[in-house]
Amino acid sequence: MPVEFRHHDSLRLFAEIARYRSFSDAAEALNMTKGAVSYQVKTLEMDLGFSLFQRSARGVELTPGGLKLLAACQSHYEEIEGEILALKGLSTRTLTVGVSTYFAARWLSPRLMSFMQEHPDIQLRLQPMIRLIDLEAQGVDLAIRWGSGQWGDGDVTPFLPCPAFPAGNAAALETVERLGWEQAVSTFTLLRDHDDSDAWTDWLTVAGLPHQTRRDTLIIPDPNVRVQAVVNGQGVALMDALVEQELEEGKLFRLSPDSLQDYGYFLVRPRKVASRDSVTAFSNWLQGQQAGLS
Repeated sequence: MPVEFRHHDSLRLFAEIARYRSFSDAAEALNMTKGAVSYQVKTLEMDLGFSLFQRSARGVELTPGGLKLLAACQSHYEEIEGEILALKGLSTRTLTVGVSTYFAARWLSPRLMSFMQEHPDIQLRLQPMIRLIDLEAQGVDLAIRWGSGQWGDGDVTPFLPCPAFPAGNAAALETVERLGWEQAVSTFTLLRDHDDSDAWTDWLTVAGLPHQTRRDTLIIPDPNVRVQAVVNGQGVALMDALVEQELEEGKLFRLSPDSLQDYGYFLVRPRKVASRDSVTAFSNWLQGQQAGLS
């Protein structure tokens, strides 16, 4: 039996593991045992003659050979999906957008209907992402990413300026008003989105405050969880205008007038992903939606 048919299921399994970055999570999603997943991967690796995954602190990462195979698999499955849609008389223009659930819920989702009405021929798929990394490996055509725009893993286009400022609950505000920021900051746990984030360092520089080597930091990658953690008094975090409702309700308070003016949301297209008219259409539509954050 030809290898492409014999290993069709194994390749689909491989693609799922690459998506979850975990043998256990992929096994649960596919209703398989972890042992069965590991066996199929080993069998596939033996037939291919090269390894597909290597273990890391965060789970498993793709090897260079695994990255190339994933790109080939995604192209193959997208082609099949396109043919099925064509047979059904539906659109073959698909677009996968990587975005955090925080941005999707607070800004993007309420506006999406207008894009769908303007472009009924584009099949849009939102892929929830916490850390917008390895975009190519995750099959993302375009990502919406928060930060300063200083990334080297794709073509970056400024999209939505959204200055970042420190926010906390009522107790944090009282501490700042009582001690002043220079003393208060040493009493706070600083919440960050990932361990190599420079956002707090950037803000301290803008605010003219001394940098400190700190151990009292808490990494919370999910922005939604980070907002709730600040509301609950677990620390302070850099936030933006998308927490307007919490500010109006008195759940959160802006703790300083200083902000990171160059921070906001950027569009990032993986360099190895071919330019597509659907990406251009969505990018242009997003640019036209910039006015207002309501």
